[in-house]
Amino acid sequence: MNRIKLSIIIAISLCVALPAAQAQMKGWEAGAWIGGSNYFGDLNTNWRLNRIGLSVGAGARYNLNDRLALKFSANYGNISAYDSDSRNIYEQRRNLSFKSMIIDGTAHFEFNFLPYAHGSREFYYTPYVFLGPSFFYFNPRTELDGTWYNLRDYGTEGQFRGEEYNTTQFALAYGMGFKIDLDYRWSLNVELSARKLFNDYIDDVSGTYADERDIRAQRGATAAALADRSAEPQIGGAGRQRGNGKNNDMFVIANVGVMYYFGQIRCPSMLR
Repeated sequence: MNRIKLSIIIAISLCVALPAAQAQMKGWEAGAWIGGSNYFGDLNTNWRLNRIGLSVGAGARYNLNDRLALKFSANYGNISAYDSDSRNIYEQRRNLSFKSMIIDGTAHFEFNFLPYAHGSREFYYTPYVFLGPSFFYFNPRTELDGTWYNLRDYGTEGQFRGEEYNTTQFALAYGMGFKIDLDYRWSLNVELSARKLFNDYIDDVSGTYADERDIRAQRGATAAALADRSAEPQIGGAGRQRGNGKNNDMFVIANVGVMYYFGQIRCPSMLR
Protein backbone atom coordinates (compact mmCIF):
# COMPACT_ATOMS: atom_id res chain seq x y z
CA MET A 1 0.00 0.00 0.00
CA ASN A 2 1.60 3.25 -1.08
CA ARG A 3 1.68 6.46 0.87
CA ILE A 4 -1.11 8.19 -1.11
CA LYS A 5 -3.59 5.37 -0.48
CA LEU A 6 -2.64 5.32 3.19
CA SER A 7 -3.24 9.08 3.43
CA ILE A 8 -6.70 8.75 1.90
CA ILE A 9 -7.69 5.94 4.26
CA ILE A 10 -6.46 7.85 7.31
CA ALA A 11 -8.32 11.03 6.29
CA ILE A 12 -11.59 9.16 5.70
CA SER A 13 -11.22 7.26 8.97
CA LEU A 14 -10.72 10.48 10.89
CA CYS A 15 -13.85 12.03 9.38
CA VAL A 16 -15.94 9.04 10.35
CA ALA A 17 -14.38 8.11 13.67
CA LEU A 18 -13.81 11.59 15.08
CA PRO A 19 -17.14 13.43 15.27
CA ALA A 20 -15.38 16.04 17.38
CA ALA A 21 -13.48 17.00 14.26
CA GLN A 22 -16.73 17.26 12.35
CA ALA A 23 -18.14 19.40 15.14
CA GLN A 24 -15.81 22.23 14.20
CA MET A 25 -18.54 23.43 11.86
CA LYS A 26 -18.60 26.84 10.28
CA GLY A 27 -20.77 28.23 7.55
CA TRP A 28 -24.07 29.83 6.63
CA GLU A 29 -27.61 28.52 6.80
CA ALA A 30 -30.77 30.15 5.46
CA GLY A 31 -34.41 29.27 5.75
CA ALA A 32 -37.98 30.23 6.52
CA TRP A 33 -40.60 29.40 9.12
CA ILE A 34 -44.28 29.68 9.96
CA GLY A 35 -46.11 29.79 13.27
CA GLY A 36 -48.18 31.96 15.56
CA SER A 37 -47.82 35.26 17.42
CA ASN A 38 -49.56 36.38 20.59
CA TYR A 39 -49.72 39.56 22.68
CA PHE A 40 -49.75 40.07 26.46
CA GLY A 41 -50.40 43.45 28.05
CA ASP A 42 -53.08 45.83 29.29
CA LEU A 43 -55.79 44.17 27.16
CA ASN A 44 -54.62 40.64 27.99
CA THR A 45 -53.67 40.58 31.65
CA ASN A 46 -54.54 36.92 32.30
CA TRP A 47 -52.29 35.36 29.62
CA ARG A 48 -55.06 34.34 27.22
CA LEU A 49 -54.10 32.40 24.09
CA ASN A 50 -57.44 32.63 22.31
CA ARG A 51 -56.39 35.10 19.60
CA ILE A 52 -53.14 33.72 18.23
CA GLY A 53 -52.26 35.35 14.91
CA LEU A 54 -50.39 33.98 11.93
CA SER A 55 -46.65 34.62 11.88
CA VAL A 56 -44.10 34.00 9.12
CA GLY A 57 -40.42 34.73 8.87
CA ALA A 58 -37.10 34.13 7.18
CA GLY A 59 -33.48 34.49 8.12
CA ALA A 60 -29.88 33.34 8.03
CA ARG A 61 -27.59 31.79 10.61
CA TYR A 62 -23.79 31.80 10.67
CA ASN A 63 -22.30 28.95 12.69
CA LEU A 64 -19.20 30.17 14.50
CA ASN A 65 -18.49 26.67 15.81
CA ASP A 66 -20.42 23.69 17.16
CA ARG A 67 -21.73 25.69 20.14
CA LEU A 68 -22.21 29.30 19.02
CA ALA A 69 -24.07 30.87 16.12
CA LEU A 70 -25.16 34.34 15.02
CA LYS A 71 -28.64 34.57 13.52
CA PHE A 72 -30.36 37.33 11.57
CA SER A 73 -34.12 37.09 11.13
CA ALA A 74 -37.16 39.01 9.93
CA ASN A 75 -40.67 38.23 11.12
CA TYR A 76 -44.17 39.33 10.22
CA GLY A 77 -47.07 38.60 12.56
CA ASN A 78 -50.49 39.70 13.72
CA ILE A 79 -51.59 40.32 17.30
CA SER A 80 -54.91 41.37 18.82
CA ALA A 81 -56.85 41.50 22.09
CA TYR A 82 -60.39 42.32 23.18
CA ASP A 83 -61.59 43.29 26.64
CA SER A 84 -64.76 41.34 25.87
CA ASP A 85 -62.69 38.14 26.23
CA SER A 86 -61.62 39.00 29.78
CA ARG A 87 -63.12 37.54 32.95
CA ASN A 88 -62.32 40.75 34.80
CA ILE A 89 -65.49 42.82 35.30
CA TYR A 90 -63.69 46.16 35.04
CA GLU A 91 -61.93 45.15 31.82
CA GLN A 92 -65.22 43.98 30.35
CA ARG A 93 -66.75 47.39 31.11
CA ARG A 94 -63.68 49.18 29.71
CA ASN A 95 -64.48 47.45 26.39
CA LEU A 96 -61.29 48.37 24.51
CA SER A 97 -59.80 46.33 21.68
CA PHE A 98 -57.02 46.47 19.10
CA LYS A 99 -55.32 44.65 16.25
CA SER A 100 -51.85 45.27 14.94
CA MET A 101 -49.34 43.92 12.48
CA ILE A 102 -45.83 43.29 13.78
CA ILE A 103 -42.78 43.61 11.54
CA ASP A 104 -39.73 42.52 13.49
CA GLY A 105 -36.01 42.26 12.72
CA THR A 106 -33.51 40.66 15.07
CA ALA A 107 -29.82 39.81 15.36
CA HIS A 108 -29.02 37.43 18.18
CA PHE A 109 -26.47 34.95 19.44
CA GLU A 110 -27.42 31.31 19.89
CA PHE A 111 -25.85 28.89 22.36
CA ASN A 112 -26.21 25.16 21.69
CA PHE A 113 -26.49 23.00 24.79
CA LEU A 114 -24.97 20.11 22.82
CA PRO A 115 -22.27 20.12 20.14
CA TYR A 116 -24.00 20.49 16.77
CA ALA A 117 -22.60 19.77 13.31
CA HIS A 118 -24.41 19.12 10.06
CA GLY A 119 -23.72 15.65 8.71
CA SER A 120 -22.51 14.26 12.02
CA ARG A 121 -23.98 10.92 13.08
CA GLU A 122 -23.62 11.88 16.72
CA PHE A 123 -24.03 15.66 16.94
CA TYR A 124 -27.06 16.15 14.67
CA TYR A 125 -29.48 17.75 17.16
CA THR A 126 -29.46 20.15 20.09
CA PRO A 127 -31.67 22.41 22.20
CA TYR A 128 -30.49 26.02 22.26
CA VAL A 129 -31.16 29.44 23.77
CA PHE A 130 -30.67 32.87 22.24
CA LEU A 131 -30.50 36.57 23.10
CA GLY A 132 -30.09 39.73 21.06
CA PRO A 133 -31.47 43.12 19.98
CA SER A 134 -34.64 43.59 17.97
CA PHE A 135 -36.36 46.45 16.17
CA PHE A 136 -40.05 46.22 15.38
CA TYR A 137 -42.89 48.17 13.81
CA PHE A 138 -46.48 48.11 15.05
CA ASN A 139 -49.67 50.05 14.34
CA PRO A 140 -52.62 49.45 16.71
CA ARG A 141 -56.03 49.75 15.05
CA THR A 142 -59.61 49.27 16.18
CA GLU A 143 -63.09 49.20 14.70
CA LEU A 144 -65.81 51.70 15.52
CA ASP A 145 -69.19 51.62 13.80
CA GLY A 146 -67.83 49.52 10.94
CA THR A 147 -64.76 51.70 10.28
CA TRP A 148 -61.17 50.88 11.22
CA TYR A 149 -59.01 53.62 12.79
CA ASN A 150 -55.27 53.95 13.42
CA LEU A 151 -55.37 54.61 17.16
CA ARG A 152 -52.06 56.47 17.34
CA ASP A 153 -53.51 59.27 15.20
CA TYR A 154 -56.28 59.99 17.72
CA GLY A 155 -54.33 60.63 20.93
CA THR A 156 -56.64 58.43 23.00
CA GLU A 157 -54.76 59.14 26.25
CA GLY A 158 -54.51 62.87 25.68
CA GLN A 159 -51.27 63.01 23.72
CA PHE A 160 -50.73 66.39 22.08
CA ARG A 161 -50.16 66.52 18.35
CA GLY A 162 -46.52 65.75 17.62
CA GLU A 163 -46.12 63.88 20.93
CA GLU A 164 -47.64 60.57 19.86
CA TYR A 165 -45.72 57.38 20.63
CA ASN A 166 -43.27 56.10 18.00
CA THR A 167 -44.48 52.98 16.17
CA THR A 168 -40.90 51.80 15.55
CA GLN A 169 -39.32 50.60 18.76
CA PHE A 170 -36.32 48.74 20.17
CA ALA A 171 -36.78 45.45 22.04
CA LEU A 172 -34.76 42.57 23.43
CA ALA A 173 -35.35 39.21 21.76
CA TYR A 174 -34.85 36.04 23.79
CA GLY A 175 -36.04 32.48 23.74
CA MET A 176 -35.28 28.82 23.19
CA GLY A 177 -35.43 26.29 20.41
CA PHE A 178 -34.57 22.84 19.16
CA LYS A 179 -32.87 21.95 15.88
CA ILE A 180 -32.32 18.56 14.30
CA ASP A 181 -30.84 17.48 10.97
CA LEU A 182 -33.18 16.03 8.35
CA ASP A 183 -30.17 15.23 6.18
CA TYR A 184 -26.74 16.72 5.51
CA ARG A 185 -28.13 20.01 4.12
CA TRP A 186 -31.56 20.44 5.70
CA SER A 187 -32.51 20.84 9.35
CA LEU A 188 -35.79 21.29 11.21
CA ASN A 189 -36.00 24.17 13.71
CA VAL A 190 -38.67 24.64 16.39
CA GLU A 191 -38.47 27.93 18.27
CA LEU A 192 -40.27 29.95 20.94
CA SER A 193 -39.19 33.58 21.22
CA ALA A 194 -40.36 36.58 23.20
CA ARG A 195 -39.72 40.30 23.06
CA LYS A 196 -38.99 42.40 26.12
CA LEU A 197 -40.45 45.74 25.10
CA PHE A 198 -39.49 49.17 26.40
CA ASN A 199 -42.83 50.66 25.35
CA ASP A 200 -46.36 50.18 26.69
CA TYR A 201 -48.39 51.39 23.73
CA ILE A 202 -48.39 48.38 21.42
CA ASP A 203 -52.10 48.15 22.33
CA ASP A 204 -52.63 51.96 22.56
CA VAL A 205 -53.32 51.57 26.30
CA SER A 206 -50.97 52.52 29.12
CA GLY A 207 -51.89 55.22 31.63
CA THR A 208 -55.02 57.09 32.65
CA TYR A 209 -58.07 58.52 30.93
CA ALA A 210 -57.65 62.07 29.69
CA ASP A 211 -60.37 64.68 29.95
CA GLU A 212 -62.89 63.92 27.22
CA ARG A 213 -63.36 67.64 26.54
CA ASP A 214 -59.65 68.07 25.84
CA ILE A 215 -59.57 65.10 23.46
CA ARG A 216 -62.67 66.34 21.67
CA ALA A 217 -61.19 69.81 21.30
CA GLN A 218 -57.84 68.53 20.01
CA ARG A 219 -58.87 65.52 17.92
CA GLY A 220 -62.64 65.59 17.47
CA ALA A 221 -65.63 63.46 18.45
CA THR A 222 -64.23 60.25 16.94
CA ALA A 223 -61.12 60.47 19.13
CA ALA A 224 -63.27 60.95 22.24
CA ALA A 225 -65.35 57.91 21.31
CA LEU A 226 -62.21 55.78 20.77
CA ALA A 227 -60.72 56.88 24.10
CA ASP A 228 -63.66 55.60 26.16
CA ARG A 229 -65.53 52.65 24.66
CA SER A 230 -67.45 51.79 27.82
CA ALA A 231 -71.24 51.71 27.81
CA GLU A 232 -73.32 54.20 29.77
CA PRO A 233 -72.56 55.21 32.40
CA GLN A 234 -69.05 55.59 30.99
CA ILE A 235 -66.10 54.87 33.28
CA GLY A 236 -63.49 57.08 31.62
CA GLY A 237 -63.34 60.00 33.99
CA ALA A 238 -60.23 62.19 33.74
CA GLY A 239 -57.40 60.69 35.78
CA ARG A 240 -59.01 57.27 36.22
CA GLN A 241 -56.95 54.22 35.39
CA ARG A 242 -57.11 53.12 31.78
CA GLY A 243 -54.08 50.81 31.72
CA ASN A 244 -51.06 49.81 33.79
CA GLY A 245 -48.07 51.89 32.74
CA LYS A 246 -45.80 50.13 35.24
CA ASN A 247 -45.69 46.95 33.15
CA ASN A 248 -44.73 47.15 29.49
CA ASP A 249 -46.44 45.06 26.85
CA MET A 250 -44.86 41.99 25.24
CA PHE A 251 -45.42 39.60 22.38
CA VAL A 252 -44.24 36.08 21.66
CA ILE A 253 -43.68 34.11 18.46
CA ALA A 254 -43.71 30.31 18.16
CA ASN A 255 -42.67 28.81 14.85
CA VAL A 256 -41.52 25.74 12.96
CA GLY A 257 -39.16 26.07 10.02
CA VAL A 258 -36.44 24.55 7.90
CA MET A 259 -32.88 25.75 7.30
CA TYR A 260 -30.53 24.90 4.42
CA TYR A 261 -26.80 24.58 5.17
CA PHE A 262 -24.36 26.00 2.60
CA GLY A 263 -21.13 25.06 4.33
CA GLN A 264 -19.05 21.91 4.36
CA ILE A 265 -17.83 19.60 7.09
CA ARG A 266 -14.22 20.34 7.86
CA CYS A 267 -12.16 17.15 7.64
CA PRO A 268 -8.46 16.86 8.45
CA SER A 269 -6.15 17.59 5.49
CA MET A 270 -4.57 14.59 3.68
CA LEU A 271 -1.06 13.75 4.65
CA ARG A 272 1.65 14.59 2.14
